Amino acid sequence: MTETSPIAIKEHVLWAAQEMLRSGLVEGTAGNLAARLPDGNAVVTPSSLDYLEMTLDDLVVCAPDGTVVEGHRSPTSEKQLHLAVLNAYPEIGATMHCHAKHVQMFAITHQPIPAVVEEFDVYVGGDVECSDYRETGSQELADEVARRVADRGAVIMANHGLFACAKTVKDALHIAALVERTAEVVWGARQLGPVIGVPEEIGAKYASYYRYGRTGKF
Repeated sequence: MTETSPIAIKEHVLWAAQEMLRSGLVEGTAGNLAARLPDGNAVVTPSSLDYLEMTLDDLVVCAPDGTVVEGHRSPTSEKQLHLAVLNAYPEIGATMHCHAKHVQMFAITHQPIPAVVEEFDVYVGGDVECSDYRETGSQELADEVARRVADRGAVIMANHGLFACAKTVKDALHIAALVERTAEVVWGARQLGPVIGVPEEIGAKYASYYRYGRTGKF
């Protein structure tokens, strides 16, 4: 079994879903994940199921148009969100939506999370914007998020939470955790005084590493 076999990808989705809960990125059954399968379909987490009780058989496979092609459960109500990004960007292989606490502080104040440390530019591609508000589960939200991650690894969904995308499930989880940690650091630093970012030219330099890692082009 290779790392890119259908069963391996499903195992990664299940592991990341449970890790998302264990690490505090979500509470209860909130949040959802998806990953591209070798045949072009996507495996997604099911709706309203305890992550710690979830098994591989509970995962759902959807065609690019959202049609369920495998699984006995209902897919996440936000499947459009994941499919819109996977369909728009062939270099993206995995997507994650979570309700990380500090990110939600930025979500409800409609503020971006600034790229104030170099690794943020490298792994995320620059400041994480806050999207315009769109209703949860709507195609309008899916289109808005897809537009915002054209050159970023994450976007804040206004009054909602975080969406992260990457080549692999493990990388998407890493981005989500990094964005949440940075949100906490920025929130705390603002209690001390104005936040001072890295020089613009340095940020641009490191953001180009993100673009290269994602597309193979600077």
